[in-house]
Amino acid sequence: MTSVTIYEPLLQMDHSQREQYMQEHGEEVLTGLLQHIGYANEEHHDKIVYRLFGELLTGQFWSNEQLVKTALLLPTNDYLFKNITNGDPESVFTRSFSALWLVYLLHYDRELSFLTQEEALFVMVEASRYLEQEQDVRGFVKGKGWAHSVAHGADLLATMLTHPHFPPHLVPVILQGIKATFWKGTAFLDDEEERLAQVFEQLVTIDFPEEVCIEWVEQVFDKLAFQYSTEGYSAPFFNARTNVLRFMRTLYFTLKFSHKMPQLQGTVSIFIGKWTKL
Repeated sequence: MTSVTIYEPLLQMDHSQREQYMQEHGEEVLTGLLQHIGYANEEHHDKIVYRLFGELLTGQFWSNEQLVKTALLLPTNDYLFKNITNGDPESVFTRSFSALWLVYLLHYDRELSFLTQEEALFVMVEASRYLEQEQDVRGFVKGKGWAHSVAHGADLLATMLTHPHFPPHLVPVILQGIKATFWKGTAFLDDEEERLAQVFEQLVTIDFPEEVCIEWVEQVFDKLAFQYSTEGYSAPFFNARTNVLRFMRTLYFTLKFSHKMPQLQGTVSIFIGKWTKL
């Protein structure tokens, strides 16, 4: 595999230089960046691959055909779901950064409309499953950089909710994905709860039914109560409790500052009080 550093000079080019280079080598650059999307090296995947793809996207150097091809390719077993069930420790970088690329693509599709409604629905239906299925929830990995799958997955879900073709029937899938992150076996260490709360910020914006959110919160605490009743003060229980309370506290203030969903805010407050005293 060719080193991704061959594309580093693109970061230093001005607009006209980039335009000429991309006219001649655009497909080659896209192929190369996709090959390195999950390269487990912070210098490469953060500072070259992700940054370069984003800059070329915002500068509109990719053709609509290239954008569509990439958007349809990413939510597949080769990228967003690569080795998601076999425990390969390197593949999380491919999955997590595929999620971030999709954030870029869905964000700019709102402005450029390069995806048809059918294509956008395919991307969002597939992507809505990611957070529930991801099991590698490491944040910063020494020597390799950020994996941060929960945060990147949350960014993707929040972005989906802002898309004009977002289908409301996916909200329960999204909420299930958020709930699943609380029970991944470890406690949040890198502000994952703040990124997850962004999803609720968007639900508030689209005036999603408050009673559905209240029911979801109740289900989360019901699951925590059941775990406590069956396991007692086990390490998995305390990890889950930590995650739930960190998220709910963040959600409480998100709702407080938005001045919306007061009943949900009250429900969250009651549960926080109950479980903080445990």
